[in-house]
Amino acid sequence: MASHKGLFKTAEIRLVSSHEEVYEPCDDSFALVDALLADRSNLLEHHPKLCMEIGCGSGYVITSLALILRQEGCGSNYIATDINPHAVKVTTETLKAHGVDAELIITDIASGLEKRLAGLVDVIVVNPPYVPTPEDEVGAEGITSSWAGGENGRSVIDRILPVVDHLLSEKGWLYMVTLTANNPSEICVQMRKKGYASKIIIQRSTEEESLHIIKFWRDFDTEVDDITDQSDSGFMGYLLAQVPLFSSWRGNSSNN
Repeated sequence: MASHKGLFKTAEIRLVSSHEEVYEPCDDSFALVDALLADRSNLLEHHPKLCMEIGCGSGYVITSLALILRQEGCGSNYIATDINPHAVKVTTETLKAHGVDAELIITDIASGLEKRLAGLVDVIVVNPPYVPTPEDEVGAEGITSSWAGGENGRSVIDRILPVVDHLLSEKGWLYMVTLTANNPSEICVQMRKKGYASKIIIQRSTEEESLHIIKFWRDFDTEVDDITDQSDSGFMGYLLAQVPLFSSWRGNSSNN
């Protein structure tokens, strides 16, 4: 099947800046952008006023989101954060190379922004540090901070979720990358208890990992018991049943 990137413009790898201490776009980055493209019509109808990326790295994802929305003149504003100052510099260069703008802030997740952005963000995208590692690697300086996720790869994810809940608007959406080892069904149940429905937009399997790009949105109509009564495997099956056919692994796009 033809790639979505052949139809709609996203960030071009040749224009993405780099630094030895910054995570370069990889399978998880491509999967997250493909999820945004797969949900493009809904995003355009959503008319987000403020979009945010937590952990912007190279800037590939936030730039792609801005380009996707710019095509229809959504007039969205963008904020991106990263704890790594090199990542913020690289993202600045990537955005500039593509002719898009965002406010960039060096901070841990959204520290210092909670009051300013509370209930205002319509779309948040996150490719978190999800790789299971020793806890002492979590939050390390440089590129290690981009992947070190602690026990089960959940240490940073579990810190991000309540922040996201605080920042999202009433119509807010979250798109997040998870690994099978992160127990995504448990994450979905945790968010369900906060009033969020969830759906896997993209599922990718490589030789090394199985990725799920999950979309969360506020939905107070579904009963929590409908979800929590299911086993992890049963709930994961429920989520996977929603994944459209085009979400199967198809390799990197030609411009990657």
